[in-house]
Amino acid sequence: MNHLGEIISLVVAASWTVTAWFAAKASQRVGAMVTNALRLVMATVVLAVLLWVTIGRPYPVYADGNTWLWLGLSALVGYVFGDYCLFNCYLYIGPRFGQLLMTLAPPMAAIAGWIMLGETLSWTSILAMAVTLAGIGISIMSRDGGHHFKLDLPLKGVLLGIGAGIGQGVGLVLSKIGMQFYAEAIPSNAPSAMEAMLPFASTMMRAIIGGAGFLAILLLQKDFGKLRSAVKDPVAMKYASVITLFGPVLGVSLSLMAVRYANAGIASTLMALTPVFIIVPEVLIEGKRIRFKEIAGLAVSIAGVALFFLL
Repeated sequence: MNHLGEIISLVVAASWTVTAWFAAKASQRVGAMVTNALRLVMATVVLAVLLWVTIGRPYPVYADGNTWLWLGLSALVGYVFGDYCLFNCYLYIGPRFGQLLMTLAPPMAAIAGWIMLGETLSWTSILAMAVTLAGIGISIMSRDGGHHFKLDLPLKGVLLGIGAGIGQGVGLVLSKIGMQFYAEAIPSNAPSAMEAMLPFASTMMRAIIGGAGFLAILLLQKDFGKLRSAVKDPVAMKYASVITLFGPVLGVSLSLMAVRYANAGIASTLMALTPVFIIVPEVLIEGKRIRFKEIAGLAVSIAGVALFFLL
């Protein structure tokens, strides 16, 4: 099917819109660290059941050492670092601006793909990065009454959002490398469903490593009590369930599927449309007013990431 990777990427953007919306609420209620630990543990269980039903084994069968290594690295970069930054940035600047800063993921994926995979990084890609950064700047900066510019958002939230974009982009490329090793490790007599389930098995591996990372941090910080309290909170568990379904289970698995069928930069570009989609619930549900410069900055930023594959 033509453009399958691109279509899947758009579905991922919609899925991450739901995830961002509920992740912000969950982080406000029980904290970003606990929210991440909960969703990854729950995702591991759900994915284990899914693999058991489809390929007869509740674990990532056939995965070799290289697969675990690269997908583990992608989990540490994308989940433990990237999503920690993302969920915390929601607390400071909200999901819309958090997702706007995630448009940095395509440039980061393009750079990482160029370094690690030898993917093309042309002058148009560099132009696209500049346009994306300009769009972000338009949205989050304003004049202070003179010739100087100032941030309209808390600096800590912006820095966390930048960290999230870096983690997402680099983690995506590390995942692509890991899945290449995984695909090579699958024997010819493997169940026919294994091809379709490879992204889900890869996501389970990332969820195991990422979840272990967050649990280890909670243990080291002696915050395990917060996790126990969250498990007893029905509202927090409802939020975590939604995040788990639309995040690690569907969103991340489909994102890994997308990079199998499309260039990593192209897939990241389309997945970066989440800040466009998230305007709808912010306006219709929360009644927020969106300033013209924010719309303009978002349009420029999306135009920048679009340049990665339109030129």
